[in-house]
Amino acid sequence: MNKSVAMDDVQEKLRILLDYWIEHNSEHEKEFRDWADKVVSLSAEVAQQLREAATKMAAVSSELMKAKQALPKSKGRH
Repeated sequence: MNKSVAMDDVQEKLRILLDYWIEHNSEHEKEFRDWADKVVSLSAEVAQQLREAATKMAAVSSELMKAKQALPKSKGRH
């Protein structure tokens, strides 16, 4: 296997992982926000911390999206 094919494989695996991580983070972000709404009457501080975690999760997803967009196009993709 030559280096070009190996790098294409790595790039494609990374593209798949980035898609997965972005989706997974989105699910966690929503769950954090849902739980913040549920516990706000129990503890406003806990709710705020969950909202902050959700905001940070969205920021991580944004960075992962930038990484995905920065990937060079593989030779097998158009």
